[in-house]
Amino acid sequence: MIGPYSLARVALAALAVVSAVPAAARADEPSTTAPAYWGSPTVDGGKCCATLGEVRENIDRIDRAIIGAMAERSKYVHEAARFKKNPAEVEAPQRVEQVVRKAKALASEDGLPPEVAEATYRAMVHAFTQYEQGVFAKQAR
Repeated sequence: MIGPYSLARVALAALAVVSAVPAAARADEPSTTAPAYWGSPTVDGGKCCATLGEVRENIDRIDRAIIGAMAERSKYVHEAARFKKNPAEVEAPQRVEQVVRKAKALASEDGLPPEVAEATYRAMVHAFTQYEQGVFAKQAR
């Protein structure tokens, strides 16, 4: 499980890992046009994912939607800061646990491993909490 790291820290850690891998090892990346080595497509009733390129196009499409949703979420996090009397109210550990429980339940319903939802949400909520702390601090001046 990923601890409560900010998204920036997670991204930097991932970049460090990729940078540490020798270029020769990265050169062995699979072709984006070659057929899969095993199994049959399972997404969209087997209609999707005959190539790695097709998989990546869909992941990129989903990532755009995730970033859009996160941008929208950030606007509401900004609004939430207006309702807090002090920086301690921004932390809201009970609300964090409520959000994580809900994310895990939704993940189970939708076929996402709950531990992936939990790790992702803990990192995201931590980053948004830091963001909200900054919003609160700017307005409190």
